[in-house]
Amino acid sequence: MANILMVVSAADSLTMRDGSEHPTGYWAEELVESHRVLREAGHTVRIATPGGAKPTVDQVSLAPESAGSAEKAAAFTQYIAFIDAELSNPLVLADADLTEYDAVVMPGGHGPMSDLAFDKDLGRILTEADAAGKIIAPFCHGPAGLLSAETDNGDFVFAGRKVTVFTDEEELNGGTGENTPWFVEEVLRNKGAEVETGPAWTSYVVRDRNLISGQNPQSSEDVAKAVLSALAE
Repeated sequence: MANILMVVSAADSLTMRDGSEHPTGYWAEELVESHRVLREAGHTVRIATPGGAKPTVDQVSLAPESAGSAEKAAAFTQYIAFIDAELSNPLVLADADLTEYDAVVMPGGHGPMSDLAFDKDLGRILTEADAAGKIIAPFCHGPAGLLSAETDNGDFVFAGRKVTVFTDEEELNGGTGENTPWFVEEVLRNKGAEVETGPAWTSYVVRDRNLISGQNPQSSEDVAKAVLSALAE
């Protein structure tokens, strides 16, 4: 069985274009569904955050209209409670030893736009993981974390790689809208990533060798299943 490092944002707010603070964190469906699929397959999932802080769930993601139904919202809430001990005692991201892990999984929520996108420790981990051919699987806003990975020359490690991400269309029409401080899809494209997108709010997964990415919350389970397939190769 594999050991999987799940990197989760420790941010609880995002500074918006107008300077206001938008409450955020991780998106419930993304963490819950990926963690559940990987755990139920028998793999060990270790949650890590910057500074080892307990991650904050975005409360909007627990609303029935965001979760998809009252039943789903209740199920997400129940699962978060079930793994509370893991969430309350995450690994300090800077202390993560990549030799101990077979894959790095990064769920989203807007949190990664506040911290993971600029986290030097994550950049080191992702650079090492990619060089070793280990699975890297960010989804929704998780690919913002890829931006932390730069070479010594300042080049983007994932330039030229195929990836998908929460689209500018989805951000403007259901995300944080025009007040979003920056758009992850746009920045990834500008950095040289080959961004591929599917229909809005529909599961869409892209694989480029060891890099597996998902477009939105609806892609959470399918990304985790793609990771399972890659681990079995």
